[in-house]
This record gives sequence, structure tokens and C-alpha cells, in this order.
Amino acid sequence: MATMNGLVSQVTNVGIGAKKFATKEAKFTGAQILYTLEQCTPDISNSDCSKCIQEGLTFMQQCCSGYQGVRILFPSCRMRYDMYQFYKMTNASTSPTPIPAILPSPSPSRSSQRKQKILFLGIILTVVPATVVMLVVGFYLRRRARTAIQYQIAANDVTTVEKLVDSLQFDLATIEAATKKFSEDNKLGTGGFGEVYKGVLLDGQEIAVKRLSRRSGQGNEEFKNEVVLVAKLQHRNLVRLLGFCLEGEEKILVYEYVANKSLDNFLYGSEKQKLLDWATRYKIIGGIARGLLYLHEDSQLRIIHRDLKASNILLDMDMNPKIADFGISKIFEVDQTQGNTSRIIGT
Repeated sequence: MATMNGLVSQVTNVGIGAKKFATKEAKFTGAQILYTLEQCTPDISNSDCSKCIQEGLTFMQQCCSGYQGVRILFPSCRMRYDMYQFYKMTNASTSPTPIPAILPSPSPSRSSQRKQKILFLGIILTVVPATVVMLVVGFYLRRRARTAIQYQIAANDVTTVEKLVDSLQFDLATIEAATKKFSEDNKLGTGGFGEVYKGVLLDGQEIAVKRLSRRSGQGNEEFKNEVVLVAKLQHRNLVRLLGFCLEGEEKILVYEYVANKSLDNFLYGSEKQKLLDWATRYKIIGGIARGLLYLHEDSQLRIIHRDLKASNILLDMDMNPKIADFGISKIFEVDQTQGNTSRIIGT
């Protein structure tokens, strides 16, 4: 087990896109050599890979002590040791090491073969039903939790909602001071729901102010309630909604300011495009996927974006992606008669 434990760091300390596997040989007794292998699927992170292998090694220690050869197969990782070389080795100086190919056993005895088959079958019969049970229980608990959350939101007392609204509400004078009365110099762009301005509050905090079109069909109370629900959604790959302003005919949303603006400025700008190497693109793709998974499956409310595109993916100083405008189609109630909102769905 010491040899197997020593392999974990070699499997997991690799960069993005690298193959997560390692092999090692160790003297067993006399002339005998112990051959070991650990491997993870490339789609999981290094930390998840380490966790999977550690669980497999714990299972191996509990179930298989005393066997000369053991193979453990989990959905995202595998580990094996045996007294013969069951993998092929390549020259690392000429090409990257491929996933090891499994070689046939050098004719072990029938009793040994039968023992290994029984062990392998026993592991499969143990792991597969347990995995199915875990998935069913997890699905049931998630459905139950989501139902409970929905009832909890519906049952929120008026006092609690009012407190949340008060904590999120900005007055119009503060917004105008921050944006220099919606100065053209502070304008960041125009989207399907209205114009966006950069602002700076009195304490120095930078904000992005989305001034919604005045043709929204929602009433003020409904607008407030929807803003409160969207503001509760917190994820590192979502732009954080800081609050709102509702005075007269003005309906304004206040967001955190994201320094590198939107992804389309990098994709379609000849100079900035050079900054998008593959590692950065891979990080952006993964971040967008995590943000969508949160909106679709893990958030308090199931949110469908309906207008996901490069201009709605903002990038912070470290090029981490943040999805913008999620939940806005519900808050704003898109007016299909307006020219700048007629293509909200399907872009």
C-alpha cells in the first residue's frame, strides 16, 4: 500500500489537459517485482482525481488484503497491482507517455485466474449497486430539497422580504452621482434590455449600472420580488447583482463591475485575441459550464438564460468568466415590439 500511496501525487500533480496516470515498480520479495498503476479519467480535476484514488485504495485495503493481484475500477479512476508487468512502457524522450495498455497475464495458474475473476466480479457486484443506490438517493434528496426551498421562498413573511428589499435598494441620486448623470463617457454599451454605464460609489467601489428600458410590463412590487430572488443567486461564475433602483419611471439594476468587460471584445478584437491561448480558453469554457450548471440544477430557482452569448460573458482581471443578464428575461418581461429586444430568445 505504501507504493500505491506514493503514486497518488504523480497522478494528480499534472497540468490542464495532461493525462492523469502513473506507474511504478518496487521490489517485493527476493527476485519478485511488484508492478502498480493508478489512473483517472481526464475530465475530472486533480483534487477529484486524488479523492477518487484515495477512496479506491481504502476499498482495496479493506477487501483485498493478501491477494497477489488486484484491480479496482471506479467510474472516474482505476488502480491495479500485480506480480507481472501488465502495462506497456514507451520512451518518454521521444513522445508523451500514452495511457498504459493492459497486457495479458503470462499464463498464471487456473486457480489464480479463477480467484482474480471471482474478486473482479465481487468488486463489480459491490460497486455498481452501491453507485445506483447513491444516485437514486441523491436525486430524491435534491428534489426534496428543491421543493422545500420553493415552499420556503413562497412562505417568506412580508417583514423579511421588506428587509431584503431595503438592503438592496439604491436611491436615484446615488446612481446619478456614481455615473455622472449617465454620462456618455461612462457608457459601457447597449444591450437588449437597456444601456449599461460604469459608476463609482462614494466609498470607491466600482459598479456597472444597467438602465432598463421604460417599457417593462411589470409592476413595482413584482419587480422588487424578482430582484430579491435573483440577488440571492451567488456563484463565482455569475455576475453578482448588488441591488436596484426604482424611482418614478426608472428601473435600474446595479451589478459588480468586471474589469475586462465581455468575451466578444477578445474573440473579435485582433489585438486582444492574442491573449486567448488554449489554457485561457479552456478555463473560460469550464467556468461558463459551471455557471450554467448552477443556474440549471443547483440554484434556489431553476434559471434558463435565454440569451447566452459572448457579449453576456464578462471576464475579470484573472480572465475568469462571469455570466451576466441571467434571470433578466423574467424580471424585465421582454417587449417583442422593441427593435433592440426582438431577438432576445435564440441569439
